[in-house]
Amino acid sequence: MFTQLAKRILSIVFLGLTLMALWQCARRGTPSGGPKDVAPPVLLRTNPENLSTNFDSDKIRLYFDEYIKLQDVQNQMIVSPPLKNIPIIKPLGGTSKFIEITLKDTLKANTTYTINFGQSIVDNNEGNPNSFLTYVFSTGDYIDSLSMSGVVKDAYNRNPDEFVSVMLYEIDSVYNDSTIYKFPPNYLANTGDSLPFFQLNNLKAGKYKLFGVKDQGKNYVFDQRADKIAFLQDTVTLPTDTLLLLNLFKEIPDYAASVPSYVAKNRIIFGYSGNSDSIRIQPLTQLPDSVSTLIKKERDKDTLNYWITPTDIDSIVFTVSNEPFKVIDTFTVKTRKLALDSLKLTPSPTSKISFGEQFQMASNTPLVKIDTSLIEIMDKDSIIVDFAAQLDTIENKVELDFELSEEQGYNLTFLPGAFKDFFGMQNDTIGVRLSTPKLTDLGNMNLTVTGDVRYPIVVQLTDEKGEVQREQISFEPEPLPFKYLDPGKYGIRVIFDENGNGKWDTGNYLKKNQPERISYFPDIIEVRANWEMEQTFVISN
Repeated sequence: MFTQLAKRILSIVFLGLTLMALWQCARRGTPSGGPKDVAPPVLLRTNPENLSTNFDSDKIRLYFDEYIKLQDVQNQMIVSPPLKNIPIIKPLGGTSKFIEITLKDTLKANTTYTINFGQSIVDNNEGNPNSFLTYVFSTGDYIDSLSMSGVVKDAYNRNPDEFVSVMLYEIDSVYNDSTIYKFPPNYLANTGDSLPFFQLNNLKAGKYKLFGVKDQGKNYVFDQRADKIAFLQDTVTLPTDTLLLLNLFKEIPDYAASVPSYVAKNRIIFGYSGNSDSIRIQPLTQLPDSVSTLIKKERDKDTLNYWITPTDIDSIVFTVSNEPFKVIDTFTVKTRKLALDSLKLTPSPTSKISFGEQFQMASNTPLVKIDTSLIEIMDKDSIIVDFAAQLDTIENKVELDFELSEEQGYNLTFLPGAFKDFFGMQNDTIGVRLSTPKLTDLGNMNLTVTGDVRYPIVVQLTDEKGEVQREQISFEPEPLPFKYLDPGKYGIRVIFDENGNGKWDTGNYLKKNQPERISYFPDIIEVRANWEMEQTFVISN
């Protein structure tokens, strides 16, 4: 009995020791899981088969070798030619080893269709995409096989837009310049989210018009007020092996007036789209002789401010006309209980001022008079500094010009009455303290632009986001000095100012005007303190 019990105990102990040893071995030899899975899901088969002809199904299934999920499929998947109704696609929000597409349209006869999934099909575990997988079928007897490729760049910005729709329209008996506003294209492709390249496949021979559209409404037509557009001047004839270039730009929208409204007791706003140069605002209501009015454009907004001295009139009827467009609108504006817009002045800069920078005082109400006897500038040694003042009635600001010295402080004092606005309101006492840096804390760049250059040109130094920091206009080959630059990184933008108006002009599709050409220096330049840089920008075709 004892012997049997002992044997059982020894057996249990031995089993425990064995299990412990195995556990220790398992601990020491725990596998790492192997190399990371970087392989995309593999398409095994489709139903109906890819490259099918005489296609007559309303469902398509694609089977893969592992579980997949769909990612950003609404933006990534492109059907060409476009379908009127968006197909139903599964799985959305789940995983599966197949994709099912249900077509809701009646397909065109004798047409080759391409479904490009972009990078929307990824494996479930690691998110590896099956990049630009396509499914092609034809409702006719053969598959069209021609292709076209190219690049879509932004006409103004250094970096291109993502997911630009590239639209190809066949030139047939019904095509005209307005087709892109009304109808989807015959063929459609997309640029990606990082590269501006496109490729249109499975095309048939013929003559075409090519467009790029940043299709905000995802409706496969061009909406001038929302979308950017690019267009090729020449007709594209297929087959072709030419790499095509599209310049994407935002048009100035066609003129239209918005309904005006009171926003303050002394201000009515008139919104508009398009160009404001020819807008005329006239009251049809007889205003009292005591009422004065003034019209000013709002800075950086498509708005005209109609300034009016307060009146008890319940409503005013206006005509808003634009003679070049032969448009006259009539609006009735009803008064509301609102506060008065009172004079507010905004200085710029407010603390540090750079060499070559000008001090400005901007107003929210229209300025009509400045009194320089009530303005004083004094340096840190209490020495009076001479200055010149100018009232800019278009920008509604006052500019002060005075000589700057390095490492100097300036106290600007504006006594009551220095500024007077349209309503007779004056400023209270305003004080601004400014300081200048050491010259050795700044850098200088002498920039030479050579190569394929036609003058005049506008040369801009920008920050890394493309915002203009400095600008010069050049009319002949000569070095351009950019002095007293803050240390940092800069880009160089050169605008070919074809009409000589000192700024970049966008294009217009219906007028067949391309935007003015822009060249960017390929690298970002670092400006360092106390450096004199010589930089050459060679521009090629």
